[in-house]
Amino acid sequence: MKLSMHTKVLAMLLSAGLFAGCSSTGETMDEGGYGSDVAAVDQDGSSVYGGDDEGGVSSSALTEEERMAAEERAKMEALRDITTFYFDFDTAEIKPEARDVLMAHAQYLANNPGQNVRLEGHADERGTKEYNLALGERRANAVQRFLIVNGASRGQIETVSYGEEKPAVMGSSESAWAQNRRVELVFD
Repeated sequence: MKLSMHTKVLAMLLSAGLFAGCSSTGETMDEGGYGSDVAAVDQDGSSVYGGDDEGGVSSSALTEEERMAAEERAKMEALRDITTFYFDFDTAEIKPEARDVLMAHAQYLANNPGQNVRLEGHADERGTKEYNLALGERRANAVQRFLIVNGASRGQIETVSYGEEKPAVMGSSESAWAQNRRVELVFD
């Protein structure tokens, strides 16, 4: 019973101290001054502390349309990290899985008219040097046409063919050849 009485007294003392610590002094703040219980609102309407939005620290929320546009921009930027496009043996046909990535590059070039890109066409070691130079050029031209059709300017794009002269991987295996049949985008 004694322990219970001591606990009650201790609880009352703590409560009294809490009320005393939270009481107002009656002072008023000058306009523009911030106390601990006053909301600070930036010029753009964002609330830094408290405020009427009941959210504490907040900023104006993005609309659904703005959020989706931001996600689309982030997706396009991530796609633009891919700058090498591979081709099947003896063809200059763009693979279907490369189209979305090339579309992202085309939109970037359309939105940034001062940006230039060099398309470097390559081939594997099979075939003559002349044939491989022509094949690398056809591949680079295929990518160039795709970019132009999708918004890039012809003046932003330069094409060059290296044929078999600059392999990405040394070797005479199907794996090495597949990695050497490519077009690389090099942004200036």
